[in-house]
Amino acid sequence: MEGKNVIVGASGSVAAIRVPLLVDKIIEKGAKVKVLATDRAKFFLEKERKFADGVEVLDDEKEWLMWEKLGDEVLHIELRRWADAFVIAPLSANTLAKLANGLCDNALTCTARAWDPSKAPLIVAPAMNTVMWEHPLTSRQTNSVETFGVQIVSPTSKKLACGDVGIGSMATPDTIVETLEIELLANSRKKRKTIDSDEVSLEPDGSLKRQTRTAGNS
Repeated sequence: MEGKNVIVGASGSVAAIRVPLLVDKIIEKGAKVKVLATDRAKFFLEKERKFADGVEVLDDEKEWLMWEKLGDEVLHIELRRWADAFVIAPLSANTLAKLANGLCDNALTCTARAWDPSKAPLIVAPAMNTVMWEHPLTSRQTNSVETFGVQIVSPTSKKLACGDVGIGSMATPDTIVETLEIELLANSRKKRKTIDSDEVSLEPDGSLKRQTRTAGNS
């Protein structure tokens, strides 16, 4: 993960209080991190400790402040260009529903809609009450986003913040980071394979010939 750029998106679940720890663990792996928070996520983030020095926290307000006229940068597009991976943790039931239906009404969902999971990993870690997680709509929505290439880190079972006991707790930061490492590695290998295939040509006799790159054509 050394040298990679990662967006950590936080939506409005109480599990957002664990985002600073998740960010710390990603930074420990050598990556650069920007946090993208919904307004509801900020409610929880503001109750926790500050992020490490140098971690920029972006939100809807920043999205609109950046743009004044044609030609100005658009935050959700610039984030896509900057990042090697996008992790949404926690992913609330509300934001899951938005992603599954293509809504893009805030900076986080706009970034997700502008993302191409076939080119860079998009990982989500749902967090919600057990009854919400087990609702029939939830499985329909998780299946939907998986068809787009989104990687889901499933929630775990424990005593939840509301007092209920059951599945719905966001996966641990360590589990999310492990998934991120695996997805980044797989993506790097996929890109390497694409480059390699571009360097091979088909000869008239049906054989394959590897192209030799030189300083003039590399």
